[in-house]
Amino acid sequence: MSLAPRAVLVHRRTEYEELLARHGTHGQAAFFLSSRGRSIDEVVRRHDRTRQALRDVAAAVPLTWRNSRVERADLDRFLFAPEDVVVVVGQDGLVANTAKYLCGQPVVGIDTDPGRNPGVLVRHRCTDAAALLRSAAGAGGRAEELTMVEAVSDDAQRLLALNEIYLGPPGHQTARYRLGPDGEQGPGEAQASSGVLVGTGTGATGWLRSLWLERSSTTGLPAPCEERLLWFVREAWPSPATGTSRVAGELGRGEGLRLTVESDRIVVFGDGMEADALELTWGQSVRLGIAETSLRLVT
Repeated sequence: MSLAPRAVLVHRRTEYEELLARHGTHGQAAFFLSSRGRSIDEVVRRHDRTRQALRDVAAAVPLTWRNSRVERADLDRFLFAPEDVVVVVGQDGLVANTAKYLCGQPVVGIDTDPGRNPGVLVRHRCTDAAALLRSAAGAGGRAEELTMVEAVSDDAQRLLALNEIYLGPPGHQTARYRLGPDGEQGPGEAQASSGVLVGTGTGATGWLRSLWLERSSTTGLPAPCEERLLWFVREAWPSPATGTSRVAGELGRGEGLRLTVESDRIVVFGDGMEADALELTWGQSVRLGIAETSLRLVT
């Protein structure tokens, strides 16, 4: 007998909860903000809206389903199951934070603060949750398959991201490495820079777009479902030992970009989740390309 679906509600701590964790009480938090010319009232109102949204979505889960909750900070320790329907209750970025831990499960994005969030990935309201859950669990549910990017190191570590993967120094030092197409004969071009960014069409509204605009790139940005990635080297430094001839490009399905580390340490992380990063040391290499896994975003 097959298991009933499980609704997994993903959320993150609100600004108000973070203030309480830092200052201990509502009064202390209010004093801290008021001493800087700010009021805690709007922070509390956003907190209340988020908590009410979580209650509304939880109430919309069918009684025959199982359900669970996971906070953003615990995603790397949570075990998602194949029959899960993932409901992200929060901001667009929370969908991206969640995507790397999934493997084909449908995702419903619920916007807790319409008008404040862009709503690119959290496209729905709490009142739509019941219908969306039934649709996601059914055979005919509509979903977009959003392209993801992956990094695979030479010791088989793997990292997924929905928006972008960043490779670079852990602090403000210069990263040194060799860069070239995967499978190319030779070690690739030696470079010194502040890092490399490889992004998807979903990420084309954020960091990737900033670099694209800065370079006045003539390459079109990919669409979220398009199997195409763009990559940029950030602030490449020309010197007698390092070059700048490979600072941007695109990757299609089956194509890869290989980076070989030539400095003490480089970190690789996706979608801003720096706490859950790969660490590579001198001599290691990593391949970047389109992931086999995509994000199933319920429409």
